[in-house]
Amino acid sequence: MVSPKPPLHILIASPRGFCAGVDRAIKIVELSIERYGPPVYVRHEIVHNKFVVDRLRGMGAVFVDELDEVPDGRPVVFSAHGVPKVVPAAAEARGLDYLDATCPLVSKVHRQAQRLIEDSRHILFIGHAGHPEVIGTMGQVEEGSISLIETLDDVAAFDPTGKERLAYLTQTTLSVDDTRQIVAALVNRFPDIRGPKAEDICYATSNRQGAVKTIADRADKMLVIGAPNSSNSLRLAEVAERMAIPARLIQRASDIDWDWLGYPETLGLTAGASAPELLVREVVDALSERFDVTEEEAAHVNEDMVFKLPRELVA
Repeated sequence: MVSPKPPLHILIASPRGFCAGVDRAIKIVELSIERYGPPVYVRHEIVHNKFVVDRLRGMGAVFVDELDEVPDGRPVVFSAHGVPKVVPAAAEARGLDYLDATCPLVSKVHRQAQRLIEDSRHILFIGHAGHPEVIGTMGQVEEGSISLIETLDDVAAFDPTGKERLAYLTQTTLSVDDTRQIVAALVNRFPDIRGPKAEDICYATSNRQGAVKTIADRADKMLVIGAPNSSNSLRLAEVAERMAIPARLIQRASDIDWDWLGYPETLGLTAGASAPELLVREVVDALSERFDVTEEEAAHVNEDMVFKLPRELVA
């Protein structure tokens, strides 16, 4: 006699998965391969998701770390995270055709940085050291005109000597709650600091964190589908953990730690902005093999943002 499967109610966060910037970046690579033929080179991972990168590699994309790995005469795409301004300049100097897949919301931060420098401001950039978006944004301005702030301790330690005119900007994929604390500390210490008219954390990051908060108090545990180098995905797991809900980041169903999962009555499930819906369904299918699953989509807000593709790809 086959034992009945234990029941499991899955609360699936909404919104989740691909955002408009990720969707645009992937389409840019796909259309570039279609227009130019393979191989099309991509500087860094187009987005932080192994499944997406592997699929594009199978179509003819070649992912490289630096521009000098791109042979003459082949097109190159810049990732959704943005690049320092020296990168497109170097591509132009070599006569390379390039397509910029930088998320428009990241490009907006780049333009803000340039305007602040023109206004003789020193920028305090709130972000995580080493993240491609941080490297790209800090690379929009001259060295010495921008300082990285990662923590409240960095706010306290910052030496403003000779930098009386201050402004702050932020990485788009940060923890909303952490960033709010850091901004408050900056304003408290430097009352005249200038901030952006609207927060730089992107709508998709804010919405996905809000969606996790919507379901976390009803869940026993939380699974977040996303890559370990995906800032926005890591933040989703942190949001759940801070609400005392054990959370694990997984790249796909094969990464589920069944011993850790145990037998929860209710499981929260979400996906970072670079994770396709296909992986969500894969995880649900894997759970259904072990549990008698019921699903509930927990709507937080609707998203209908769409970003235009580069003119040269749609003409």
